[in-house]
This record gives sequence, C-alpha cells and structure tokens, in this order.
Amino acid sequence: MPKPRDVRAQRELLSNATWQVLADDGLPGLTLRAVAVRAGCTTGLVMHAFPTKKALLLHARELLYRRTAARADAAEAASRSAFDALTAVLGQAVDLPHGHHEESRVWVGFLAAALADDDLAERHRAANRSFLTRILRLVAACRPEWADERLELTTKSLVALVEGLNVLAAADPASYPARVQQDALAQALTELGPAPA
Repeated sequence: MPKPRDVRAQRELLSNATWQVLADDGLPGLTLRAVAVRAGCTTGLVMHAFPTKKALLLHARELLYRRTAARADAAEAASRSAFDALTAVLGQAVDLPHGHHEESRVWVGFLAAALADDDLAERHRAANRSFLTRILRLVAACRPEWADERLELTTKSLVALVEGLNVLAAADPASYPARVQQDALAQALTELGPAPA
C-alpha cells in the first residue's frame, strides 16, 4: 500500500526551494530541475505542483506578497500614530538588515519576468496598487489637510523610493547599506513629520 502524501508539506518544501533558487540564482536559474535539486525531489513532483516556470514565479510572488503584507499589518498595528505606522511600514519595506535581502532579489526576479508576461505583470500591478493604497491611507492620515494631488504624489514618491532602494541594494548592497537606506527614508519622511494636533 503506498504511503499517503502530505501535500501541504510537499508544497511547503517546493515553495522554500523555489524561493531559494530565485533568491540565489535569479530568474535565469529558476528552472523546474533547479527547484527539484534544491528540494531533494524529482522534477515530476515539482511539475505536479507547478507545471511551468510561470507557475513557479506566480507562486513565489504570492508568497512574497503574503509575507510583506503580514509584516506591514504587524508594523501598522504596533504603531501609536499614523506617522509612526507610515515610518514602520516603509521601514520594513526597504531592504534593511532584518533579513529581507533575499526578498528583494525575488522581487527583482519577478519584476524582470513580468516585463515580458501579461499575467505576471498584472499580478505585479495588483500587489503594487495594494501597497500604494496602504501608503496613501497612511499619508492622508498624517496630512489630512493636503489636497488629493499632493497626497498621491507624496505616496508614489515614497513607494518609488523604497522600491528603488530595494532594487539597487539587491544588485549593489555595498553602495546601498542599511545606513544609506535608513537615512534616505528618514529624509523623505521629514516633510510629513508627525500629524498636526
């Protein structure tokens, strides 16, 4: 009688392997075979869960979205004010020394693939718009007196800053160490300051 498979455990194993291959080897290294080798299983098992490279990428992006959203939720919930929440959410979004460097590499790999694939691009846009919505809400809570246009520009500027820092630090961490990232974010947040009483 064959042993029953623990589908959830297998999917977790393959998820971790996919993540590690993409973080370590980038988009060119992400193959079904590379994931199988990293997971210590057959390519058949990988293909059963993820029949294509695109399925692997979508899964990695969904995992990244869930991880970052959970951290943002926690950062926001632990904050005492809108400004503290904005600072915390943006602070955990940049590739600072809290173990998110590989997330930046996965994000860059996914973005590169999304440039040539409409489905991947749509998933990227959905995650980006979700982040924009969160940051806009927090910026508006910090500065309720600002016009919509200023709120939108400030939001997009802050998101562009943290995402840009992630991309640059993923490719050149020596030029964009944690101190540079922290200082750049702090400088960008100075115009907001704590919300007026």
